[in-house]
Amino acid sequence: MMRTIETLRPRQINALGSRARALFLSDVHLATRACQADALLEFLRCHDAETIYLVGDIVDFWGVRRGAIWPRSHNDIIQAFLQKMHNGTRVVLIPGNHDEGLRDFCGFYLSGVEIVRDCIHETAAGQRMLVTHGDEFDGVVRHGRWLAYLGGWGAGLARCLNSPLNWMRRKFGFAPWSLSGYIKLKIKAAVNFVDAFEEALVAEARRRGVDGVICGHVHQAAHHEIDNLAYLNCGDWVESCTAIAEDWAGRLYKIDWLEASRRRAPGPAPANAMQEAA
Repeated sequence: MMRTIETLRPRQINALGSRARALFLSDVHLATRACQADALLEFLRCHDAETIYLVGDIVDFWGVRRGAIWPRSHNDIIQAFLQKMHNGTRVVLIPGNHDEGLRDFCGFYLSGVEIVRDCIHETAAGQRMLVTHGDEFDGVVRHGRWLAYLGGWGAGLARCLNSPLNWMRRKFGFAPWSLSGYIKLKIKAAVNFVDAFEEALVAEARRRGVDGVICGHVHQAAHHEIDNLAYLNCGDWVESCTAIAEDWAGRLYKIDWLEASRRRAPGPAPANAMQEAA
């Protein structure tokens, strides 16, 4: 079976219209300051679907235990989903590790929202996709995103810090140690983790006899094939603001909402145009 997995460009969004056959969103992390609620609200105003899958970590109950925030924009997101349901949209919630308490309610409806442990979504083109948050396939503690940041200019800073750091270590009788080398090892471990995570999800898809998997959890949007099976990750609404969509022909797309918003926003007039106007 031919699989069509593409990045949805802003022009394609307009061409296809605002109503998709299915939308997949994950890692919203409501109740935390990290949640980009305004961006998600704008996305929901511009997009609708026959079915919306909420692929885990929608409300961050870990954050609730630490002292949650709940601004009006977070409540507006809940209301936006309820309004879509009122208009006929089917909403399916697959709990993740940050909202794992909802797994006790799998098989039930919560205010009309279907709660399931995972499910199989069949596209209009006949592809059968496993939809799961993915945390159960996280075999190691995930490295923080700051490691990727340090992989840029931070590694150079670490090399500069090696000398004063080792001077202090010698003063206290410790052996020399390379901070930059340690960071490189951690970055490599983080990259290896993501690779292992993807391979584990694809292996589960193969075990279940489906054509691929749609997941979340690692906050890294993706759309590619591994061993002839489709791997799609929704990304998150903390940093990337991405989603997966299916159009009415059954094609699966990654939507980069921040990039789409930047392209829609009017930019400043060119310098020569401003000079001509003057």
